[in-house]
Amino acid sequence: MHVQHLPLSRTGQFSELFLDYIGQKDSLKPFYRVFPSVKNMEVLIRNRTFGAEKRETLRNVLREQYAPYPPLVHTQIDSLQHENTFTVTTGHQLNIFGGPLYLIYKLVTVINLAKQLKAAYPHYHFVPVYWMATEDHDFEEISYFHLYGQKHAWQTEQAGAVGRMNPKELQTVFGKIAEKLPLFEKAYLEHDTLADATRCWVHSLFGEQGLLCMDADAPTLKAHFRDIMREDIFRQTTLREVAQVNSQLAELGYKTQVNPREINFFYLHESIRERIVPQGDRFAVLNTALSFSATEMETLIERHPERFSPNVMLRPVYQEVILPNLAYIGGPAEVVYWLQLKGIFDACQVSFPALVPRNFALVINKASARKAEKLGLPVADYFLDEAQLKRKYVEHAVAQPVQIAGEKEMLLQTFASLREKAAALDQTLEGFVGAQRQRVVHILEHIEKRLRRAEEQNQTVGISQLLNIKEKLFPGGSLQERVDNFLNFYLSDPQFLEKLLSIFDPFEFCFYVMTEKE
Repeated sequence: MHVQHLPLSRTGQFSELFLDYIGQKDSLKPFYRVFPSVKNMEVLIRNRTFGAEKRETLRNVLREQYAPYPPLVHTQIDSLQHENTFTVTTGHQLNIFGGPLYLIYKLVTVINLAKQLKAAYPHYHFVPVYWMATEDHDFEEISYFHLYGQKHAWQTEQAGAVGRMNPKELQTVFGKIAEKLPLFEKAYLEHDTLADATRCWVHSLFGEQGLLCMDADAPTLKAHFRDIMREDIFRQTTLREVAQVNSQLAELGYKTQVNPREINFFYLHESIRERIVPQGDRFAVLNTALSFSATEMETLIERHPERFSPNVMLRPVYQEVILPNLAYIGGPAEVVYWLQLKGIFDACQVSFPALVPRNFALVINKASARKAEKLGLPVADYFLDEAQLKRKYVEHAVAQPVQIAGEKEMLLQTFASLREKAAALDQTLEGFVGAQRQRVVHILEHIEKRLRRAEEQNQTVGISQLLNIKEKLFPGGSLQERVDNFLNFYLSDPQFLEKLLSIFDPFEFCFYVMTEKE
């Protein structure tokens, strides 16, 4: 497989804030602790404290969740009891069949990060963790995937946290897929919750790499988060701290990703996951009849911490409270919103991890590679929008492309001379000449468009082939990794995951273009 490395800034796919972060712009340094590099990770390793009680709780929860799995997994879990063991973590929703490719890219990135840290710091142990968003209730976002251009969706009447849903209904989806998928049949048809099913297929793919799947929907883990529940619900600490950081980022000219609420917890019980909101001197659960006084709320936090589910603002804080974590691997939107959270981490005295952008990739199969080679454009051009891409191709394909820049410059010089003469004769004529100049410019632009259109018509076949390749590589105009499922490549190439593991470097912030060789 041939690999190219494109600068992320060249792809036109990332926000200014994200690009400034990976560019280590000085004005952003107050919003994170250390920039991710092998050397900088030593600061976090030497200063990350994590109590024995939390380690024991974590070990017991994972032991229970991995009870049916082989001894090798339990050895990895047991290592978390030792003070020289740390985690590196990525998080994602429980998209069925893995959803878009970038979940796989996140998992490969976090695995490779753990390996690199082990090589650099052999006296420590690093466990890669996939934080499963089991408490999320946005079913629509996880209910479908695309295989060979066809969308497959799960229809259900189940509600609440998706990790608690029974995935056996996916039997109907298997009936509509021509390909045999034993990996997912075992996962979804032999488990009673989507959380357990996801752990099953992820372990089948990456268990040998030491990856652990974390389901934080557990009472004993939530018990360690009680203090922050109180801070947020009774004192609105999250709202205050994040709003202040948002204001600082706005002053620097950046748009923020998420906004805090007065209370940043959902009430989670059985099939309910609804926001908790202040209502006078009480706390109500939206879309239910549930309401609590301050005393009742305090009692609920103490007796049933598992009924409090953090939203997007506090989920990262919860993660760092219950894991001996050093780094979080996230996509560009995640990295941006984590930058908004440094204030709440500091206020709650929780360690802030290194923010590591996940690896990004475009996979070009043999057929598309052959066609693209014939058309002759560099792969970076395919990141352009359709109009720009067509223009690039026409300029490349036409022996003598139409250029009117010279004529345009000559006319502008002529009008500049006329304007000087007109002003010398009569100041009122200067505006007249300027207006005529603008009129001629519009005429020239119209002529140029007609000429380019004629060029494109002469290149109809090539442009059609070009746009077909563009659609395959950027389905629906989106990045491939945000639409296509990994099975599009894995089914025809069982070594696909091993190739990713050998190519991706978690500290190389670029866009990998991976072209299959003939």
